[in-house]
Amino acid sequence: MGAKRDEHLLRVPCDVEAEDDVRLQRIHDEVESGFDALRDVENGVSVFGSARIPEDHRWYGLAREVGGCLVDHGFSVITGGGPGLMEAANRGAAEAGGVSIGLNIELPHEQQPNPYANRSLQFHYFFARKLMFVRYARAFVILPGGFGTLDEMFESLTLIQTDRIKHFPTILVDSAHWRPLLDWFDNTLEDDGMIGPDDKRLLVTADSPHEVCEHVIRASEAQRQLA
Repeated sequence: MGAKRDEHLLRVPCDVEAEDDVRLQRIHDEVESGFDALRDVENGVSVFGSARIPEDHRWYGLAREVGGCLVDHGFSVITGGGPGLMEAANRGAAEAGGVSIGLNIELPHEQQPNPYANRSLQFHYFFARKLMFVRYARAFVILPGGFGTLDEMFESLTLIQTDRIKHFPTILVDSAHWRPLLDWFDNTLEDDGMIGPDDKRLLVTADSPHEVCEHVIRASEAQRQLA
């Protein structure tokens, strides 16, 4: 029995190497496919939010208006391609006659592509999908959401804080909803020396589609000056 176990362990490195070669090719193909599909997107804005918010919720209506406002100001809307607030933002963008992009992710449950993305991509790897969110966007718009939304928010903050992206606003929509988190930044993270006063300014809040678009327009103009 022990010899069989040892024999299996000796085979593992070769098996892992072969699997990694397949995985590397899949990663390459997925990233290349994303680049090919989105290369013409110059003014994207990535919009994140919960997949679980129904159509009759006020946040759905707000996300829909945000999508429409962004398109009216010359931006394309990029979402995770799923239901809820992602659907709402894609819907608003499509209804306004703009480019409405959905970057869907393979999940065992919950995530199905919404019908309002007029350009839809499918991803297996979260990190390849995240690359597209940043690569083709001028701003992140963060509506209320769960772990996935928060993951995207903190990823963007890290990229901004480390100067990987510049003049890239992370816009929290519905300031009352986000107030407890911002208070925690103030009263815990900053007070304990884990972030500095400037780090808090990486986040801005907005309560209307007009405010969201104003933040995005200012950032876009600043980015163009750097180009």
